[in-house]
Amino acid sequence: MGVMPRSIWSGSISFGLVNVPVRLTTATSPKDVRFHQIHATDGGRVNQKRVCSLDGEEVDYSEIVKGYEIQKDRYVVLGPEELESLAPEASRSIDIEEFVDLAEIDPLYFEHSYYLVPDGPAARPYALLVEAMEGTGKVGIGRFVLRTKQYLAALRPRDGVLVLSTLLFADEVVAPSELDVRTIRDTRPNERELNMARQLVTSLSADWEPEKYRDDFRDKVMGLIEAKAEGNEIAAPEAVERPSPVVDLMAALEASLARAGGPSGRGQHARDDDGTEDEEQASGHGRDRKRASA
Repeated sequence: MGVMPRSIWSGSISFGLVNVPVRLTTATSPKDVRFHQIHATDGGRVNQKRVCSLDGEEVDYSEIVKGYEIQKDRYVVLGPEELESLAPEASRSIDIEEFVDLAEIDPLYFEHSYYLVPDGPAARPYALLVEAMEGTGKVGIGRFVLRTKQYLAALRPRDGVLVLSTLLFADEVVAPSELDVRTIRDTRPNERELNMARQLVTSLSADWEPEKYRDDFRDKVMGLIEAKAEGNEIAAPEAVERPSPVVDLMAALEASLARAGGPSGRGQHARDDDGTEDEEQASGHGRDRKRASA
């Protein structure tokens, strides 16, 4: 029997005049392999110390304050009382301000996810909210305070329970316009490249099954740790040479389709959406083959 996720917050969901008491629990369990720093010569654990950069002395935690760097080596120092006076009110409510379509929220905004479960005699209003949201396909957007920090959150139903995902605020997301990327007008692919790219996407398409993906690196690391813990000698594997990337875009597309078993891999020409062969495209293939054989 699995361990029940621990509760990290309790309060209520508020929408309109309806309040639903809930508890916030963890929804994910990262499986990172964590290492400690060990002194190689004697095997002792290496401890971190807080040291002042000016006098080199170790600093007691009680003497540490928070400082915001405004220029190099120039800080604005804020005391605990000053920060506490600005802290958001420790509300025990998740106030839903509006409902939106999930498809409208770019996944880039999602941060961390938790489960919201009914607390005490809240099963009926909780189930009502879950079914109402499932029936409308909407996601609730609201704010709440967790550990003195205010979060924007999205609430959505999943398999009969509510999932709360903290969201980044708009000014925390880098806009594509701020990136140094050439526009599609400058790099627009030709129709032949586009058709083959679409075929490649189609040939690699599948239903989302998260269970079939594993962290291979973590598995190998844990296998190595277990083998060494049992006293086995481990030989370092030989480095594998990776093939050079294909520079020619069409050649890369054709090779990818062949590997994926797409139309190009079966010796057929790319076809239009209606299934007929593009004459210009077919003749283009022929010209390419003549050039290659010349």
